[in-house]
Amino acid sequence: MIVGCPKCKMKLKVADEKLTPEGIRFKCPKCGAVLLVKKPAVRIKPLEGKVIVAHENPEIIEKVSSVLVKNGFTVITSQDGIDTMIKSVKELPSLALLDVALPKIYGFELCKRLKERPETKDIKIILICSIYDKTRYRREPNCLHGADAYIEEHHIDDQLMEKIQALHGIREMPKEPVPEKPQIERPRPISEMPKIKAPQLEAISQPQAVRAPLEELKPPVMPAVKPERKAPADEAVEKAKRLARTIIADIYLYSSTKMEKSIKNNTFYTEFASEIKEGTKLYNGRVSQEVKNQGDFFREAIENFIENKKKTLKI
Repeated sequence: MIVGCPKCKMKLKVADEKLTPEGIRFKCPKCGAVLLVKKPAVRIKPLEGKVIVAHENPEIIEKVSSVLVKNGFTVITSQDGIDTMIKSVKELPSLALLDVALPKIYGFELCKRLKERPETKDIKIILICSIYDKTRYRREPNCLHGADAYIEEHHIDDQLMEKIQALHGIREMPKEPVPEKPQIERPRPISEMPKIKAPQLEAISQPQAVRAPLEELKPPVMPAVKPERKAPADEAVEKAKRLARTIIADIYLYSSTKMEKSIKNNTFYTEFASEIKEGTKLYNGRVSQEVKNQGDFFREAIENFIENKKKTLKI
C-alpha cells in the first residue's frame, strides 16, 4: 500500500498484510512525523442500471421497486407480458424480474422469447414464482426456461438483492480501495516505537501520485409509477384470473417436462388429474360465488395454457 506523509509529502510503501482496521504507527524516515495508517474498509461495488419489473399485482411491483430504488436502480414497470416485451426491446434493461403468471404472455414464455432475440439475449432474468402454497414446494423448479435465477414472492424482502448480486458476480472484496489519509501524531520516545523491518517500509525514490478511483456515475433514480387501481368488481375478477394462472403456472414450473409430454399426447387431464383437483379446490375456496357466476376462469386458464403450449411446441 502506498501512503503519503502529510507533512513532507514523501511517498512510502507499507506492507498490506501488516495493516489492521485499528491502524499501525510508524515514523516517517524523512521528517520524523509519526503516522497512523489504517487498513482500508472493504467496499462493495455499487449496483446500478435499468431494471424492468413485470407483475400484475401492484403491491408486488411496489415492494420489488422499493428494494431496487434503494439500491440505485432505475425501475421500469409493467403488468402484462406483451407490454413487458415491448418495453424490454425498447429500453434494453440490464435485468428483468418477470412474474411467471403474467397475463397475455406467461413469464417463462416471455423469458424464452427475450433470450432468443439478439438484442435482448444478454438481459439477466429472474422469474418471480407466485407460489400459491409456499409450504408445499421444497425443491428447485423443474426448469427455469432460460432464466438466470428465480425467487418466490415471500422471499423478495430477504433474498432479492442477494440473487441480483450473485448474477452480477458481486462479492464483498476490496477493489482499488482509497487509503485513508495518515494521521500525524505527536512524537513519542524512540523506545516506544515498533520496529519495522526493511521489506515492510521503504521510501520510493520516484514520487508517484496516488490515484483515487473515479466515482462511478449513477443513473438518475426514477420512482416507480404506481399502477392505477381497478374498480372493486373488476379487481375481483382479475384476482380470480390471476389465481387461475398462478395455479397452472406452478404446476408447469415444477413439472414442465411431464406437462409438455402430456400435452403432446393429449393426456394432460388424465396425468394431472390430482393437481387439477387440488387446484380447483383452492380456486373455489378463494373465489366468491359472484365472480364464479361470471365465468369458469380456472378452466379457461388451463385451456388457454394448453393452446399456447401447442403453438409453442408446434403441435
